[in-house]
Amino acid sequence: MFNSVNNPFNKRIESSTSSDSNKHQKPREQKQEEKKYLEQEEQDEVKIGGLPLLTEEEIVMMTNSYINNLKNEHEGNKKIIDRLDKYLEKFDVQKFMKKNPNMTSPDFYMVMYNETEGLIK
Repeated sequence: MFNSVNNPFNKRIESSTSSDSNKHQKPREQKQEEKKYLEQEEQDEVKIGGLPLLTEEEIVMMTNSYINNLKNEHEGNKKIIDRLDKYLEKFDVQKFMKKNPNMTSPDFYMVMYNETEGLIK
């Protein structure tokens, strides 16, 4: 197969796909092991200071308090108060918890700010 033109130095040519060569077997095994670790998916979970998760009752209570504080801030603006009342009427705690699972109190305030920001503008 190889002649002096293809192999001018007359050295033995090893195929990189040879399975009997121990030189190539270790890097291949190492790559397979690394690939195995990369394929294993682990969920990253970050908890802020180990705060406890909120219950339904706590979320309802905190929502009412948050909306009432917004109403007090915008006491003179009837339009904003009507929007906040409407939001409070339509608020479904179970749907809210399903949309935002494993919430702590800082998470709650961040989500509530984002949801009510459009109502008070």
